[in-house]
Amino acid sequence: MILHSDQGTNLNSALFTELWKRLGIPKTRTTALHPESDGMVERFNRTILNHLSLFVSENQTDWDIHLPLFLLVYKSADHEVTGFIPADMLFGRTLRLPCDILFGRPSDTPSSSE
Repeated sequence: MILHSDQGTNLNSALFTELWKRLGIPKTRTTALHPESDGMVERFNRTILNHLSLFVSENQTDWDIHLPLFLLVYKSADHEVTGFIPADMLFGRTLRLPCDILFGRPSDTPSSSE
């Protein structure tokens, strides 16, 4: 409905400006040097960086190998805030991964230690 982007020159070029006009898409921009105006994106980027830093090599050249697996895990796990699985919300149905078939999904109710 609305394209909201940072101040990057690639999305502010004459080509993209004309594209937004022809498609009738209004465009808004973040305030320069204020990443907080992109709070959700910046938070997700921080989450990705924190998790990838646990797996990449010391010289950080293999992060791109680990990214697809991280995204698979992230999109198929219960989201702490919403309580929903992102892939379920995106596709409108529960996705079954091979590990779900082998081990099952965790139950919705926590086990009691009584």
